[in-house]
Amino acid sequence: MSTINAEQLIERLENMAGALPAFLRGLCDDEVTWKPNPGEWSILEVCCHLADEENEDFRPRLQSTLTDPSAEWPPLDLEGVAERRGYNSRDLIQVLDHFATARRANALWLRSLESPDWERAHTHPKLGAIRAGDLLAAWAAHDAIHIRQISKRLLGLALRDSGMFSATYAQP
Repeated sequence: MSTINAEQLIERLENMAGALPAFLRGLCDDEVTWKPNPGEWSILEVCCHLADEENEDFRPRLQSTLTDPSAEWPPLDLEGVAERRGYNSRDLIQVLDHFATARRANALWLRSLESPDWERAHTHPKLGAIRAGDLLAAWAAHDAIHIRQISKRLLGLALRDSGMFSATYAQP
């Protein structure tokens, strides 16, 4: 496909505001803070990251690229962010509410853009040219990557909690 389907990407972003909370509400603290291995993120840490990204990454960088592509992007320091910010001690419901509110606002902002130039590009010092359309596509892909990560945690929990019983019937 040669042109961006911005409307579809924005709709996916907007749907995530309701889908993520609906997917995770009802999990207990032990489930949302569980990590299968040291160095891996829990469900809560993934959700905190998604909430922070709404304000610190995609929208500011997309807005900057559309208005002044030569402007420096705000720095991101993701190394050790979960520990530094105490992600695993936060309240999941508050994090999900924050994410949903920010995501809905960002979807409204995206829909308010009048004929955005998706080809407009910022030159990243390590990645080279990143177009506004690349950022929109990456935003939607970022959601999918983290939904996959959350799903892997839920699978891990199911296996952890199965005791002596096998889950192989789910996928022989």
